[in-house]
Amino acid sequence: MSDRWQEMTVFVRVAETGSLSRAARELNVSQPSVSRIVGALEARLGTTLLLRTTRSVSLTDAGAIYLERSRRLLAEMEEAEQATRGVDSLHGVIRIAMPVMYGTRAIIPALTPFLARHPDLKVDFVMSDLRQNLVTDGVDLAIRVNFGSLEDSTFGARKLALVERIVMAAPAYLSVRGTPATPADLAQHDCILQHGSFGRESWRFTHDKTVTSVEVQARIWVNSVPGVLAATVEGLGVSLGTLAMAGKELRTGKLLRLLESYQLEPAEVYAVFPAGPRPSAKVQAIVDHLAARL
Repeated sequence: MSDRWQEMTVFVRVAETGSLSRAARELNVSQPSVSRIVGALEARLGTTLLLRTTRSVSLTDAGAIYLERSRRLLAEMEEAEQATRGVDSLHGVIRIAMPVMYGTRAIIPALTPFLARHPDLKVDFVMSDLRQNLVTDGVDLAIRVNFGSLEDSTFGARKLALVERIVMAAPAYLSVRGTPATPADLAQHDCILQHGSFGRESWRFTHDKTVTSVEVQARIWVNSVPGVLAATVEGLGVSLGTLAMAGKELRTGKLLRLLESYQLEPAEVYAVFPAGPRPSAKVQAIVDHLAARL
């Protein structure tokens, strides 16, 4: 690898991980070597790319510009090499952002056989129900479970699946408050909402081609899907979920599905590519695999 490619590679991993030591471990070099390479790059460019403290590393404005261009160049170089070697030799590190519950119960199990076929590929899972800044967080691929318009519309994206949404509650809650027979009955129940699109206070159902919207009363607000699931299992109210999210609890009887003859608009699962509409070879391979599995 030429000195410039090495500088670019080291800088990108430091910027993406936010840590000199972590980048050093991933690249299998010493931390002083990483610091020296980044310092030499900044000296050659005549500008500061990274602000370093004892605990963290952050990008300057110049660093953010250099990161965007560097990631694009490295992706193109990898794509050229991968096309020569073939997809069976995927290697390197890929950083994937995903929601906690869907990532845990759908994405990671789906990726397990893929990773077994590519032992030289390393994955950094970034799991959060908050929407990350994919560029500044150095994400190669993001999985979005979306309801409504896709917020990351300026990035490249591919729809992977539709996820059925359901209404659910714990048997203990229903034994006290009764089981709703129609969507209108939900107005008399305590509901558990998640901040964001899944937490809308108006739930919209379709039955025999008739659309009904119900204004629900939130008793509990939660900012994560695992929190919604936990609160529902504990009998704190009725919530919206997906089969991917609550399948285990439904199978074991911890939760019961309600209003099965009424349909909610499904959620859409997207793969989003922050680097643009032409992802790297390893990102494309993972997306193709997920599209087939999901």
